[in-house]
Amino acid sequence: MLPAFLLSLAQLGDRRTLAVLAKSLVLTLVLLGTFGAALWWGAVEAARWAGWESWSGLAGVAALLGGVLLGWLIFRAIAIFAVGVFADDVVAAVEARHYPDALARARPVPLGRSIAMGLGAAGRTVAINLAALPLYVLLLATGVGTPIGFFAVNALLLGRDLGDMIAARHIDQRGLPSFRRATRLPRLLLGAAGTALLLVPIVNLLAPIVAAAMATHLFHRRLAP
Repeated sequence: MLPAFLLSLAQLGDRRTLAVLAKSLVLTLVLLGTFGAALWWGAVEAARWAGWESWSGLAGVAALLGGVLLGWLIFRAIAIFAVGVFADDVVAAVEARHYPDALARARPVPLGRSIAMGLGAAGRTVAINLAALPLYVLLLATGVGTPIGFFAVNALLLGRDLGDMIAARHIDQRGLPSFRRATRLPRLLLGAAGTALLLVPIVNLLAPIVAAAMATHLFHRRLAP
């Protein structure tokens, strides 16, 4: 895992990688801004509809604060969607530099499928974390159980999503289930590394690109059938 991380860091200055980073950051910021504006507008309109117009501004602020509290989950969902849209470019850049033979055999993923995979990854992140909310609440009694449970759930999700992004270029749809079964542990470790990076302020802006590059190295060195 460490060699994959170091190789991914070394390629951050690559022109193609920087282009993907710029596009994914712009998309992430646009989506976060849109989400915040939608929260504000929805809360203000709900207050007005309920006849509490004098409280509409406060309702908007409260909605934004609620969004901040959910910020990491929302940011992770949006970031993984954004990198999912451009994942094929990241993988192609890493393969061009380190695995030219694999690049020659790869099947580029159409933009429509990339968007669908990104939406699926973001949707799973939100849905499964909301479904696991009662578990997180129960684990509060242990003191440290909630962060550990939250980390484990998201490491599993991120490992699956990153693995699928790379495998889509090299494994047909019918082969994905067996690929997932055979690579559970390496993908969990990959997801844990990516989730840890997403927890660090500032670093989390680079984390999706670094994690996608790491997944590419891991796939070609350890996971490729």
